[in-house]
Amino acid sequence: MKPVLKRYGWMAMIGCIVLLGVLLAGCTGTPPVDRTYSVDSSGVLSVRCPPVQIAETVLSTDANVTVSRLVFHTPHGDVFGLLAVPAGASPKAAFVHAPGAGNKKEGHEGRAVSYAQNGYAYLVLDIRGNGGETQGYPLDFEKDFALYQKGEFPEYYDTVCDMINARQFLTSRYGVPVYASGESNGGRYAAVATAIDPGFAGYVGISTSGFGRAGDNPNYLETARKFLLSIDPDVYIGGISPRPIILFHAPDDPIIPFSDGRKLNDLAKEPKKFFSFNGTHGVNGEVDQVLIAEYTQIYG
Repeated sequence: MKPVLKRYGWMAMIGCIVLLGVLLAGCTGTPPVDRTYSVDSSGVLSVRCPPVQIAETVLSTDANVTVSRLVFHTPHGDVFGLLAVPAGASPKAAFVHAPGAGNKKEGHEGRAVSYAQNGYAYLVLDIRGNGGETQGYPLDFEKDFALYQKGEFPEYYDTVCDMINARQFLTSRYGVPVYASGESNGGRYAAVATAIDPGFAGYVGISTSGFGRAGDNPNYLETARKFLLSIDPDVYIGGISPRPIILFHAPDDPIIPFSDGRKLNDLAKEPKKFFSFNGTHGVNGEVDQVLIAEYTQIYG
């Protein structure tokens, strides 16, 4: 898988919440039901991500916003999240955000609070391998492929399931539309999660792209072909429709070329929007302003 690697270089506890039959066994210590996956002949991933036990600690609250730390007790390790929600009111909609490589959830606390002040629930996941509380290794195709060959669970698939479990939590608690959002590598996880989980209301990708269907390279054997296609947003982006897609890319992005972001947009189906923004790589205030304005048109 060297062609792909070379081209894309890598870049106090309040207690357990039992969510109306969605979470498993409350605080009893019952192990979570395991995750499973399959990849079809076209390289399309299917995952089974049973809801998991979740613990929440309120970090701060005022008249406008409540911020909490979440722990998702998954069968493959604990995954942490930061949640900001409007205080004393139901959110209009919700977001699950996947940061880019090396970015921790704490770096997005101000962003999450801003969305909550505007009426949205905003959950930032601490992605596996990003150096935060959630354990794991930085995105590694070869290590994941070795696990795939043995029938074990690649971390990439686990991260997709983490996003789906976060969506399940928000859906169960608030009963509002939940959007997947992500930047850079996080945008790739978010695209796959949105495509294969119809519970997501739509997708937001920032400074991200697919892998150009690199798995179609005739030099790859079938196992490698299926694995590489299974992690490629280019394979999935068209399957998100008719749910809406919003993509952002900066012309001066030094990590993922602007043209690659355009290619992902070209593969997406309507309804979709593509925005150029002033910046380099990753989400910034301009992106947030546009997104909040876009969703205000829908939810008021």
